[in-house]
Order: sequence, then C-alpha cells, then structure tokens
Amino acid sequence: MLTNFGIGALVAVSQMMQEEMSLIVKICGLSTRETLSVALDAGADMVGFVFFTPSPRHLALETARDLGKLVKGRAEKVALTVDADDATLADIVEALQPDILQLHGHESVARIGDVRQKFSLPVMKAIAVETVSDLASLSEYAGVADRILFDARAPREATRPGGLGAVFDWHILENLELAIPYMVSGGLHAGNVTEAVRVTRAGGVDVSSGVERAPGHKDPEMIRAFIKGARRIEHEATMAAQGGR
Repeated sequence: MLTNFGIGALVAVSQMMQEEMSLIVKICGLSTRETLSVALDAGADMVGFVFFTPSPRHLALETARDLGKLVKGRAEKVALTVDADDATLADIVEALQPDILQLHGHESVARIGDVRQKFSLPVMKAIAVETVSDLASLSEYAGVADRILFDARAPREATRPGGLGAVFDWHILENLELAIPYMVSGGLHAGNVTEAVRVTRAGGVDVSSGVERAPGHKDPEMIRAFIKGARRIEHEATMAAQGGR
C-alpha cells in the first residue's frame, strides 16, 4: 500500500508526465543491430550512440550509419559527444542523421548556442552532479539548451564523464523547477529507476551501464527489464492521480 508521501510523490510525477506527455526512456551506448532492435521493440523513446574514443561504447562512423538506418523513425536518435569540435560533429551528423545532439563534456553556454545554430539540431546538455553547488550554472544552460541530462559526477581519475554506473543523490533535484525538460542518469537499472523518477520528478531516464553484462556489451533481457521498470511508474502515477481506481 502506498503511504501518503508515496501517493503525493506519484501525483506530482503524474502531473509532470502530463506536461511531458509521457516518461522518456533512453537506452544509450547501443552498438549492435541486435541490441538496438531489442531497445526499439521494447519501446525505447530515445536510442543513444556514443562518439568518444575512450569509451567502450564508441562507434565508428560507418557502424553508426548502419545502425542509424535501422531506427526508421521508431525512436529519436541521440549522438553523444564530449567536447567535440565542429568537424567531428559534422561527420557524426552526416553519418547518423541524429535527432538530438547530447553534449556530455565541459561545453560552455556559448558553445551550446553555437552548436545549435550551426547544426540546426536540438541540444541536450549533460550536467555532472555531486552536490547542490553543481546546479549553480543550471539556469544559464537551461536558457540555451533544449533539454538537460543530470548525471553523476565522474571521479577525477576517470577517463570518461559518464557511463560509469555511479549514482548521485537524487534528493538534490527533489524540489527542482526547470522551464525545459530534464532527464536523470547515473547508475540507473531496472531495480531503482522507479524510485529515481519518484524523487526527481524527471521527465526522462537514461541508462547505459545499467543494462550491460560487461562494459560496452548490452544485455537484451536487462534492456527489456529496464524499460518495463520505467513504464511501471507511469502506470502507478496514473493510478495515484485517479485516486487508486
């Protein structure tokens, strides 16, 4: 049985979902035809492709071109880059034909605006979170980006900024009011995704390592389980908004 706090949280999530239409589920770091097909068949709203050589999920342009053709409008294609220059972005856009550019590095507010203008594509900016102070520049980024992705801050010794399976304190976002859509990432998996949405009231969730049996190797059953878990909160939120009917 849901507690009063639980019902209140779910009603808030339901209101958020009505504004966002539905919870956006993104499976990131896809690299094979099989796992891409599984994500699409299971109902992923976004499918992410990584273009960052230190990552075990990095894609060659020709592989990206091949996988991109398989999507056929069934989900939004997201190209993840880290501090990429214009030439690199141009090559990625030509190969993948993405719907969204995800900038996951130290890109400045000015750089976000520049990328949006040059490539005429929506931009999702990743914000690394460890403490409340990490939200200091959020309003500036929200003024130029189309969507924000909150991810756990990587350790200093890490070779990449995300996909490390680390969870941040979701309560940092608990009372967040943001004018643009936002998603949450970092250490999500089938067992904790519903709680992450309840706490953060995020309009979307993004997973990579949480659906892998080894770094860079997606597991079909884990993909299905994650999407099922994410969809569960939509049902719970609707029921809570209807008074449990």
